[in-house]
Amino acid sequence: MSTGERAGRRVLITGGAGFLGSTLAEQLAAHPEVAAVVAADVRVPETPRPGVLDVRCDVTEPGTVEPLLREHDIDVVVHLAAIVNPGRDLELEYRVDVEGTRHVLDAAVRAGVRRLVVSSSGAAYGYHPDSPAWITEDVPVRGNDEFGYSRHKRLVEEMLADARTEHPGLEQVVFRIGTILGPTVQNQITALWDGPLILGVRGSDSPFVFVWVDDVAAAMVRAATDGPPGVYNVAGDGALTVRDIARRLGKPVLDVPAGVLGAALRVARSLRLTPHGPEQVRFLRYRPVLANGALKERFGYVPALTSAQAFEAYLETHPGVARSRAR
Repeated sequence: MSTGERAGRRVLITGGAGFLGSTLAEQLAAHPEVAAVVAADVRVPETPRPGVLDVRCDVTEPGTVEPLLREHDIDVVVHLAAIVNPGRDLELEYRVDVEGTRHVLDAAVRAGVRRLVVSSSGAAYGYHPDSPAWITEDVPVRGNDEFGYSRHKRLVEEMLADARTEHPGLEQVVFRIGTILGPTVQNQITALWDGPLILGVRGSDSPFVFVWVDDVAAAMVRAATDGPPGVYNVAGDGALTVRDIARRLGKPVLDVPAGVLGAALRVARSLRLTPHGPEQVRFLRYRPVLANGALKERFGYVPALTSAQAFEAYLETHPGVARSRAR
């Protein structure tokens, strides 16, 4: 792919060969206002992708991002590079999520990039008993130190907030994304649905907000082209409780008191039966439920699928998960 003369946005995607990055690269390459798409990742696809230039880049290595920005005259960076399934190697996760973001941010400032789009997470808000029933963007980003992923997202957001003050010439779009579902997704959330029963914390609805991968990519395309800067929650309308999910899967809910579940997880982790400890109770009990009003009204993107519809689409592409198709 030639990077020729400027005729539109020139976009570099970190994590461009990943689950979300691949969908985004395809959508950007088809957009009439995008002149070039450079997909940077530690993995380079063996088969060339139409309209996409795949390059190797490890964001944890200082000095690797800026040369790409200058070589391809990039004016928009979409930073997606992250650990897909957190909780296994906290040192690596920190290097990718926090240090990697610092390297990308610094490179974007030095190279004169016009806009930085960052995939954050609802986990940045943290898992807290005093969180509002529906979380809007003005709720403080607190994270949880006991969850590396949540802590890292908080640190990244603090870094980005400082940069908005120190480098106002670099526009930012920060997306705090709910649980992404898609045809190939496998993560710690979807793993909760694979067994013969669904685990619940007694007295908690444990609501989940979902968003389909195509919706996330489409919102990022708008962010990379003509969308307004700002911080936005990204989720489909509505939420599903753990009982809604269990009913749809045709599986029973095992309701366990919080104290009992915490003690069981403590023992199971000590026996190396699970990587999760008693902190997982908080993860299940105090889910951040993202309100998407700002996404629709200020940013101008309405997700095509609601949380319930995204869950249905997930089941259609993962037919072995549900026991019964009965409502």
